[in-house]
Amino acid sequence: MATLTAQQLGHLRHFDNLSRQQPNDWSLMQGKGTGQEDFGSYRFQLAYMAYALALTHRHHLPAAPGLFQPTIVRLIDKILLPETWLYWRDLSRGGAVANAWLGTLPEEWNPVVRDNIMYSAYVQSMALLHDYMFASDRYAQPESLTFHHWSYFWGGEEKRFAYDRDTLNDHIYWQMVENGYLGVACEPNCVFQICNQPAILGFRLHDLITGTTRADEVVAGYEQAWADFGRLDTNGHYNMMISQDTRAVRANEAPSPWVDAWCGALMNMWNHDFVHDNYPRQSKAFYRHKPDGTVSVDPAPARYVQGNRVISDTCNFGWTAVWAAEMGDTPNLTGMLKHADTYMNPTWRDSGLYYPRNDTPTDTDGNLTEIEPMTGNVLLAYARLNVPDGLWGLYNTPWPPSHFTQPALVSVSRDVDVSQAEVIDGTLITRLRRDETLPGDGIVHVGRVPGHWQLRIDGQPANIRRVDDHLVLQAKPQWQTYTVEPRP
Repeated sequence: MATLTAQQLGHLRHFDNLSRQQPNDWSLMQGKGTGQEDFGSYRFQLAYMAYALALTHRHHLPAAPGLFQPTIVRLIDKILLPETWLYWRDLSRGGAVANAWLGTLPEEWNPVVRDNIMYSAYVQSMALLHDYMFASDRYAQPESLTFHHWSYFWGGEEKRFAYDRDTLNDHIYWQMVENGYLGVACEPNCVFQICNQPAILGFRLHDLITGTTRADEVVAGYEQAWADFGRLDTNGHYNMMISQDTRAVRANEAPSPWVDAWCGALMNMWNHDFVHDNYPRQSKAFYRHKPDGTVSVDPAPARYVQGNRVISDTCNFGWTAVWAAEMGDTPNLTGMLKHADTYMNPTWRDSGLYYPRNDTPTDTDGNLTEIEPMTGNVLLAYARLNVPDGLWGLYNTPWPPSHFTQPALVSVSRDVDVSQAEVIDGTLITRLRRDETLPGDGIVHVGRVPGHWQLRIDGQPANIRRVDDHLVLQAKPQWQTYTVEPRP
């Protein structure tokens, strides 16, 4: 495995920094939309940071669980905060453009009890990602996924809805079954293809933990249910959604890059050949190539509904980059990342790399400059950290049980960067550097090391320190390679 680049490490650090912000400190994360209703909302940023971390752990740093686990736990803590789900109290009432004929429904406080797969599936899949990747039962504990809100100023009695990874997974599964495997709605009556893909990932992860086969069942049912309507519209782009009551399908009008890109990047995990076969034709409509080698997409056109401009974060550029990465389209991905680095103000903050929000569509030369927090914090990082068919690999090539018995970095101080961590023939090889601008002691603990071991630093024998059942490594300000191998 290649070592991570400075930019990739910067993205990981930015995720960690955001995860450490105080509860309800959403600095750098607020997009143009209001009320956490649109595609740039906190829930999506938190979930895809966790997905990107999982992909990095799986494909780049498999022997560094201690680097990723604490960050993912903090991201799950944040997605459970009321600020990420209180929008559902209002959206659950319907009466929107896409479901106006339903009238106004009773408000629903429980954010996962019905519909709202655009939130519930992310909580489900994040919790199961954690427990699968770290061989943990943290979120199997009763009430480990609890949605709680009480206000001194309004709202009456406290609202409290308790779940865990198994009860939430079961609840979403039965919603799928009751709707004939067509999917669970986001807003009332509106079943989006995109937002049901994370639930399928969750089912697969639950199967890997428990030995069940629900993902296979759901995928087979989903294929059959959508066969009557077609996953693609008449122009070959992914259909966006279907109405539960009328079974009317809404095509990808225009078409919009984010619909094909988001759906294709996720659906690839279980429908590889179909997605790859359609990618060249679908994506050709979106990429804009410039003489300087950069690649971008057109700015999202203004949309007006009932005389009002729709204010939202489409994240067209970010999702198209994620799609290219999953498809292994290196030329277009490289061009998009070059465009971001040239025109989207890459910024370093507390050793983390991100692209700050910019609401201006283009510069004076017509180069795309608009970027949302979802893209600048998360999606470009996800694209840069992923590998070709990365989500497919996470879904289809799980770690063998022996993986969880091999030596690993089980604890990593906040001020340590890890650019390599893998086990080759029983020997742990890791590359570490201490960032003295950050708090921490530079200590890394290596676990799963019974018996006697020997340490080399940059190829030279070194003393090894053991504390209880862990070996202790001390990172230095310069990059060093640490080799921990069993000693006869």
